[in-house]
Amino acid sequence: MNEQPAAGGITAAGASPSVRIAVDAMGGDHGPAEIVPGALDHARAHPEDRVLLVGDPVRIAATAGPLPSNVSIVAASQVIEMHEHPALALREKKDASILVACDLVRNGEADAVITAGHTGAGMAAAVLRIGRLPGVDRPALAVQMIRSGSPFVLLDIGANPDSTPENLAQYARMGAIFAERVLGLADPRVALLSIGEEKGKGDARIQRATELLDASGLRFVGNVEGKDLTADLADVIVTDAVTGNVVIKFFEGLSTFIFDLWRGEFGGSLRGKLAYLLMRPGIARIRDVFDYERAGGSPLLGVKGAVIITHGRARRRMIGFGCEVAARTARTGVPALIADALREDAARVDAAGLVAARAAEDVTMDPEQPR
Repeated sequence: MNEQPAAGGITAAGASPSVRIAVDAMGGDHGPAEIVPGALDHARAHPEDRVLLVGDPVRIAATAGPLPSNVSIVAASQVIEMHEHPALALREKKDASILVACDLVRNGEADAVITAGHTGAGMAAAVLRIGRLPGVDRPALAVQMIRSGSPFVLLDIGANPDSTPENLAQYARMGAIFAERVLGLADPRVALLSIGEEKGKGDARIQRATELLDASGLRFVGNVEGKDLTADLADVIVTDAVTGNVVIKFFEGLSTFIFDLWRGEFGGSLRGKLAYLLMRPGIARIRDVFDYERAGGSPLLGVKGAVIITHGRARRRMIGFGCEVAARTARTGVPALIADALREDAARVDAAGLVAARAAEDVTMDPEQPR
């Protein structure tokens, strides 16, 4: 097993050939019936990784059957249900599967966590048990969004409804590291989601965040509008959790609406059925573009470990992709890289403040200045 570094996950100096993934086998709408097979798919495809199935051993074993040599079961006697209040449930259910999975990372027995369970409980468990990285004010939940070509990263989509300008700038830094290391996007372009494309256009928070990002050293390209989200204008798009959550749910609803319209047109008449036969290859390609399961899940950036929160209705295939995202996030040292980047940002701010203070002191002590 790999030695667990202080910042969580593997070190940024070099990618580890193997990672340990703690899978919350009890969460989500389908529980072990879908989560366990998906995790086993990853384990079989990646024998160098170790998969820890966390939950009720009897239910897990009944679903899993004979386990591959790189898979083991970690017992947890409780489950946080989707309807429960996350803070209350975490206090009352000390042996909940998501808490046990997060404890494995905290104790250095795992490098990553993936859960399809209660989103609020997953985020709270990660922050409380694994902890925030040094310098992180608020972790952010990110998502890979679909467009023609490579996806882009949108954050925050659910963790912080009242983000400050400083939070937005920090999200940009974390999102850029994830986009570079996990999605393979060199020198990713960063933008703010706002009401106009002109740089700085928006409320006071956007204007201040623009100033911070201009000075950040990131490849900041300014603002994008909602209509431009599917265009290739930026690789990381930053917003607050309320707006981000509205955006992703609108995308989900719109794509479902469009495919339902197609289904009605093609199935409503003989002409429609014939048209479908002619268009089927093209429709299949479009479906591949809208295949959100390939994203695997949403990384919670800013905690001491790779934490992936996937869709509550995720089935086997999406869990497999989620394990892959979790493994790649840990394998490439994203948490440690975020910690290093924020440490450098803090040092740069401190240095700038020291220079300003010395300049002010020199002006005060200038003998030519009138008394």
